[in-house]
Amino acid sequence: MLELIMIRHGRTKGNIENRYIGTTDEPLLASEAERLSAKREKLKEAGMLHPDVLCASPMRRCRETAAVLFPESEPVIVPDFRECDFGEFENKNYQELSGNADYQRWIDSGGRLPFPGGESMRSFQERVCRAFGRQIREIILTSGNQRSRDAKAAMVVHGGTIMAVLERYGYPRKSYFDWHVGNGDGFLLSVRETGEDLLLSVTGSF
Repeated sequence: MLELIMIRHGRTKGNIENRYIGTTDEPLLASEAERLSAKREKLKEAGMLHPDVLCASPMRRCRETAAVLFPESEPVIVPDFRECDFGEFENKNYQELSGNADYQRWIDSGGRLPFPGGESMRSFQERVCRAFGRQIREIILTSGNQRSRDAKAAMVVHGGTIMAVLERYGYPRKSYFDWHVGNGDGFLLSVRETGEDLLLSVTGSF
């Protein structure tokens, strides 16, 4: 069995200003290192302080979060774990987009329309889930060949990445936005293969 923890990166300036931060490569807030370090006790309690495999998005905010939470582990960088490209909405917040007709259409669609000049929700989810499936199967294969005990893996990614993966593979079944998680928080998961698919059962929160 594979135990997995998926963690959203810590807070950035854009996060606290409620901006759409996708391709903008922001660092963590200076205050986040101390806040995130306190969470290492939770990792220890969950038995996830020293994962067999650590993966991360290439974005700076994820790499910095991984370095604080797992200082003894070198992350495998997975390019397709990066956040959605918000296109013309990038680095803007609700107040700045108020009155924008494209933004209103996107809101009215329940967030399902493509971002103007960016990605569609469908293409983003497909990108993330393909990369997740490849990575998980590689971890499972490595575990089966080299380890006699259950494997543990950690992923430090984006809120959208977690929501996309859990809408596709998570149990209990929930919609995309129902899997929202705060900065520095995440889920503990048990991963099983079901035929050619994956099933991620939530066993706890982080």
